[in-house]
Amino acid sequence: MNFSETLHKNPVFDTIARQADALGLRAYVIGGFVRDLVLERPSKDIDVVCIGSGITLAEAVGKALQTNVSVFPNFGTAMLRAGQGADEWEVEFVGARKESYRSESRKPIVEDGTLEDDQNRRDFTINAMGISLAVTDFGELLDPFDGLKDIKRKLIRTPLEPGITFSDDPLRMMRAIRFAAQLGFDIEPDTFEAIVQMNERITIVSRERVTDELNKIILSPTPSYGFKLLYHAGLLERIFPELIALKGVETIEGKGHKDNFYHTLQVLDNVANRAKSTHEVVAPENELWLRWAALLHDIAKPATKRFDPKVGWTFHGHEDMGARWVPGIFRTMKLPLNEHMRFVQKLVRLHLRPIALTKEQITDSALRRLLFEAGDDLEGLMALCRADITSKNYEKVQKHLRNFDRVERKLHDLEERDKLRSFQPVITGELIMETFALPPSKEVGELKTVLREAILDGLIPNSFDTAYPFLLEEGRKRGLTPITVKNG
Repeated sequence: MNFSETLHKNPVFDTIARQADALGLRAYVIGGFVRDLVLERPSKDIDVVCIGSGITLAEAVGKALQTNVSVFPNFGTAMLRAGQGADEWEVEFVGARKESYRSESRKPIVEDGTLEDDQNRRDFTINAMGISLAVTDFGELLDPFDGLKDIKRKLIRTPLEPGITFSDDPLRMMRAIRFAAQLGFDIEPDTFEAIVQMNERITIVSRERVTDELNKIILSPTPSYGFKLLYHAGLLERIFPELIALKGVETIEGKGHKDNFYHTLQVLDNVANRAKSTHEVVAPENELWLRWAALLHDIAKPATKRFDPKVGWTFHGHEDMGARWVPGIFRTMKLPLNEHMRFVQKLVRLHLRPIALTKEQITDSALRRLLFEAGDDLEGLMALCRADITSKNYEKVQKHLRNFDRVERKLHDLEERDKLRSFQPVITGELIMETFALPPSKEVGELKTVLREAILDGLIPNSFDTAYPFLLEEGRKRGLTPITVKNG
């Protein structure tokens, strides 16, 4: 197979070919770009391997393209960017090499090598294909391990004996599952069996690298597929035991509960494939974290599970306990302990609230409190709650979704009227202290709480002209005399 016509459409490849020829080097584009070219998937990352110095070739290409080159001499690599905007490409250059590993480390011993050596060290056959950038055979596919055939068969397979591939770099076990989840491929039986047999090797890999692969699985089109592979391979128990604890069904007196592991995976898939309605627009930077919220929303159910002979199984308080667990899980996973963690924590804590509103007479007070607590994360919360409706009974699911539509309409109407999404009481603690000459104290906090509750209950609007007289009256009830009185 020849890709010369396709490569000629991007001038960077012709430039690489000319500069390699001038330097007397053989160069090849290899790896994920070639795979994605065959799959007709968009890709902006180009890996170029040359027989000789990749840095020398990169510098020559950079000079020809009049672009800066970043050189990493410790790794023998260099990188440049070509094109602009949507047509910008990131090109990395490296000399062909061979690698060997010690059993206790993922850090390889690297030596110069041939193209065959370089292809042998690749993780999977679909990533070991190369395309020549030599002037003489420009665009010719080099596929020593039948990666093209594996793409057609939708199969993940290692180029060498899988035990060697995974022993060399145990992270490849996670990558096998990640590619299967992203591409919808199967893992070849011998390759999967090697993962099962060697899963304990994942413990020598840094948590950051494991979590990076896990995040890519979470962001795949059907993430449950990846998690089921992780579970059956024995990897999930080693990297995320809290999730394994959700698995299983217990029955007492003929009463059982749903398998919360598979329920969680269904919720995760529902979030991944949710309808993009106007009420569920979630910022792209929150997509990963919305999926993490789906993964963790019931994480504390095993710890809160109780059997009541009258009502069956209960999980009272699992949302609050789960929210308290979120920071610890993020810390263990080396995930950011910032606004993303707080977003997940908030959604885990509140995920039952909208569901409760669909089952009772909805009061404006209850809606105000939900708007106040959810704030700018309301869309994410509602997307999670819709995804949390899992049942084999189609009519039951549709009934719940219609109830959510009703709640969302009321929330929208109330938000338009009261502007509670970014709710901040107009009466601050500083103003309370100034008005009554109070130091920071419990009494100041109590007055702030009374004001907030009055606004959320709809007793007064959140405006200075009504809230300040209300504060003065509440102060008088407590025997406080205003020292200064403000005008709106």
